[in-house]
Amino acid sequence: MSVPYETPESPENPLTRLLGRALNSFELPDEILSRLDFALAYDTSLHSAHHSATLHQEAYRHCWLLPDGSDLTLWEITRRSAPGNEMLHEVYADPEEARVAASRPPFGPTEWTTLSSEDDELSASDLVAEETVPHREYVPDNSADHARRLLRRAENEDCPREDIAELLRNAFAHEITQAFTRPGLRAAAGIGFALYEHAFLLLDGTEVSLWEVEHTATPDRRHMCEVYETEGEAHDAMERRARVL
Repeated sequence: MSVPYETPESPENPLTRLLGRALNSFELPDEILSRLDFALAYDTSLHSAHHSATLHQEAYRHCWLLPDGSDLTLWEITRRSAPGNEMLHEVYADPEEARVAASRPPFGPTEWTTLSSEDDELSASDLVAEETVPHREYVPDNSADHARRLLRRAENEDCPREDIAELLRNAFAHEITQAFTRPGLRAAAGIGFALYEHAFLLLDGTEVSLWEVEHTATPDRRHMCEVYETEGEAHDAMERRARVL
């Protein structure tokens, strides 16, 4: 009996949620929204944060990978003036506009991490590689069983098994996201690679991630699943497969 594959969330869904909660989403240019209709993958990270007794403010960087290999970034500012008050959201396509929004009173310019020209040139894959604070949206949905089924369908011999399986029995929530592959990874016609992060939240509050490689680099072009403990190991596996195509 085959195990049904649980697909990650479409890149369109985070965009829909972002536009739905942002008070100024109508100000985004139509050209940007049209380009995002064709996004292939999505990632988000916490860019800056300010928490105090009088104000709770965060800035998030939302990044989408487009079919031509470029990336498009939107900046979200969230703020709440006091515990229990409604959280307000704003979204910007221009990082300078986002910086100005984040620096409105009672803030000053130092509350926003200044973006250098080098930061502005980061690609989507570079962003994923940065050690940023993850913005998780964990779902408590029989996560221990999801981990068990993920490890069961893995076909690579070096897949983490007993130790990680025992650890993930304490998982009570998880999130699946599609990750970006390394620049330069190319497959022959008819061969595809995809990388997914399965992030698990354990009962003690710790987080554990498994990295799933889905590919068709097999003699009969069937889909194959491989699972690794680190993102680096997953990327290395994809590159090994690509070299023998």
